[in-house]
Amino acid sequence: MAENCSHECGSCSAGCASHPNPADFIVKPHPDSHVKRVIGIVSGKGGVGKSTVTSLLAVALRRRGHKVGILDADITGPSIPKLFGVTSRPGGSDTGIYPVETDTGISIISLNLLAASETDPVIWRGPVISGVVTQFWKDVIWGEVDFLLVDMPPGTGDVALTVFQSMPVDGIIVVTSPQSLVSMIVTKAVNMAKMMNIPMLGLVENYSYFKCPGCGEKHAIFGESHLDKVAKSLMLDILGQLPMDPAVAAAGDRGEIETAAADGLEKAVEKLEAMPPKN
Repeated sequence: MAENCSHECGSCSAGCASHPNPADFIVKPHPDSHVKRVIGIVSGKGGVGKSTVTSLLAVALRRRGHKVGILDADITGPSIPKLFGVTSRPGGSDTGIYPVETDTGISIISLNLLAASETDPVIWRGPVISGVVTQFWKDVIWGEVDFLLVDMPPGTGDVALTVFQSMPVDGIIVVTSPQSLVSMIVTKAVNMAKMMNIPMLGLVENYSYFKCPGCGEKHAIFGESHLDKVAKSLMLDILGQLPMDPAVAAAGDRGEIETAAADGLEKAVEKLEAMPPKN
């Protein structure tokens, strides 16, 4: 047993001898949910465009004919509904909650769709937030879904622990940016995944460069990328390097992310498609 043990195994990542098998914490999904793959989209810090990458990845998968869902686990800063222009409230029945569908058929659940106003702040403590995330998994009727993307808040706090322990996560993708401090931050996220025995699928770098529309030259607005070195040191695949694209930003601001190009995520999509689905 670890020193200063609180005996709260459900919120502890220590691997002491008295710690239960991680599978003991897995929460069963709704009986009418048949999710083939659960993919966590994480970042070590905020401001790297994680939700935009999540949305573009969902769009790319949907364009290839897959049934896709997004569980917005960023409870205090949900932005998925805004990116897709979704404002309708989820339906429900005696047995569960139905996610809202986007124009192209991507299923979404987010606290912003349940709040009275999208600008209302969420002033909750960690256990309450974690409880909502678990409810989005077990009480939402996802139906047949090939890929459920979990858009997680930045960092390695309560929500990340809840997702990794309560959902059968098949792998995570870490979204990062070119700044030099990224190496340390990415390593923290990767190390947490290793501690929780969650497979690391690879890295996606956002804001990698800006391509001049006039001359076509690439400019490293946020500094030269360190992604190759970081990926090599962590023995991870690079799944994409996305440019700063004003057209993508504008589409997201209009709630029309489904009309944006998802260029640069081909390797990520291929990696996900190669994963064996759950029975």
